[in-house]
Amino acid sequence: MTDAGSPGGTTEELTKLLELIRDARGFDFTGYKHTSLSRRIRKRMSDVGLAQYGEYRDLLETNAEEFRHLFNTVLINVTGFFRDPEAWSYLERELLPEMLAASRHDEIRVWSAGCSTGEEAYSLAMVFGELLGVEESVRRVKIYATDVDGDALRDARSGAYPAKAIEPISQRLRDKYFEQDMDHFVFRQDLRRRVIFGRHDLTRDAPISRLDLLVCRNTLMYFNSETQAQIIDRFRFALRDTGHVFLGKAEMLLSSDGLFEAVSVRQRVFRRAAGDSGAQRLLAPARIDIAGDGLRKRIYRDMVLDVTPNAIVGVDLEQNVILINSQARAVFGLTAHDIGRPFRDLEISFRPVEMRSHMEQAFAEGHNVRLAAVERRLGTHDVHYLDILIAPLRSGDGVAAGVAVVFTDCTPAIRLQHEVKRSRENLETAYEELQSTNEELETTNEELQSSIEELETTNEELQSTNEELETTNEELQSGNEELETMNDEMRLRSSELEDARRFLQNILTSVEIAVIVLDTDARVMSWNRAAESLWGLKASEVRNQPLLRLSLGLPAGRLSDLIDQAMVTGCSSSPISVDVRLHTGRSITCKIACTTLGGRGTGVVLMMEEVRT
Repeated sequence: MTDAGSPGGTTEELTKLLELIRDARGFDFTGYKHTSLSRRIRKRMSDVGLAQYGEYRDLLETNAEEFRHLFNTVLINVTGFFRDPEAWSYLERELLPEMLAASRHDEIRVWSAGCSTGEEAYSLAMVFGELLGVEESVRRVKIYATDVDGDALRDARSGAYPAKAIEPISQRLRDKYFEQDMDHFVFRQDLRRRVIFGRHDLTRDAPISRLDLLVCRNTLMYFNSETQAQIIDRFRFALRDTGHVFLGKAEMLLSSDGLFEAVSVRQRVFRRAAGDSGAQRLLAPARIDIAGDGLRKRIYRDMVLDVTPNAIVGVDLEQNVILINSQARAVFGLTAHDIGRPFRDLEISFRPVEMRSHMEQAFAEGHNVRLAAVERRLGTHDVHYLDILIAPLRSGDGVAAGVAVVFTDCTPAIRLQHEVKRSRENLETAYEELQSTNEELETTNEELQSSIEELETTNEELQSTNEELETTNEELQSGNEELETMNDEMRLRSSELEDARRFLQNILTSVEIAVIVLDTDARVMSWNRAAESLWGLKASEVRNQPLLRLSLGLPAGRLSDLIDQAMVTGCSSSPISVDVRLHTGRSITCKIACTTLGGRGTGVVLMMEEVRT
């Protein structure tokens, strides 16, 4: 693929350059965002005066020292003590106390990934020192700090920082955790030994395991989305079940597939999500053994019939009542005195339904007759429903003996059926309305889905832009620090030049003979006080004026030859004496000597002195 509008060359050439860096020095930049990566590489190419990736690749192959300059340009080591104070305050006040209280392990393991020059690793050491006390922190806390930049790790291991670097640290913490060594401040040694620095590539090396806290701030934003996903998966593997991740303000875990859950999105703190686990419990059914007594079977049978929840009435072949159980007595108001009476004399023979015809049908046909959901009114609004079973009774040899009428109260079921019917009708109506609403919602859902996809795309673009802006900001901060250093040097040089200028001016002023400094065009650059006294002209009047055009009364021809001779030869000319009438009207003899400022074509110095006789 060719990117015609990209300065530096084609994408293929950039890929070859990255492969050379990986094969020659072990730095794999293929997982970095190509936008910021190519911008940093082009910056280094501009510094060495090259325009194409291929040309810069040739330079790297022939000049091994150039790799170091390239890495210092690409690996932006912008960090600081307690960077983003609000996030560090949340970490110290809320997250870490809770984490320490819930920790079941004696050793606290912390990893500062992408630690750069070590400020954040030492910030963690100070936070744990404040929460646990220095002695307890030395015993329990172990901080691993890693980076791919060897130069940055070397500075981090020293633990020495200039005064400007520790400005974000309060005076109390400076006095407690740092010792001044000339113009640097050195982190205290007992805690320093608990911070272990090492080179580690997040894209290639195995993660540190069994971590309670993983700090990786403004490092993920330099990688593309695929590499970020791989690193995040390794982060989850590295953490204990209750471990936390602390990210930078330009980073989020928006698409981590449930690997992490947010603790504080504002402060970019996330907790390792719990894995799926569970167990099933099997419940064994209880077994109840019932043993029956064979004695007095008839008495027991009568007792069972009496307590049966269904109302039962027995009628013999002469249509006389021979059995009424307790439920029949309670439901229909019958008594034991009704046994032996003709069935037709009882109200239940015709109410709630005429029973005799159905009993005759059962006698004649010899099988059960069922009457379902017979309505029985007990009042104006009180309606009960009965299922009636008329079963013919036969003796052991098959001879008809009568019928048993069984009444089953089905009122709850019928009422439930009616309620179900009404509910079904309401449900059908609601379903039709719901179907209509569902169609409208489906249309709205599709519109919302489209809007969500657009918003997700916009959010990803904004996140990417935010990361690029953060990267650019850190690049600008790095450049600003370089400019501040250059400005300090320029200010020092300017001060030195000003001191030199005053020194020379004082010398010229103290000289009693007239001294005139001319540039290469014979214009006046300097005019001392003796010259002002001799010729009656102030320095401000003659500065940048051609000397030979000033009304000094000097012979222009001889003076011009004298000046030209010194400029051409670059050597001092022989002095000359000329007669001059001064502005006061007094005539004098003036001796004039001419010498160069520093060689041929650099200007001259005229020294004029009155010759006294």
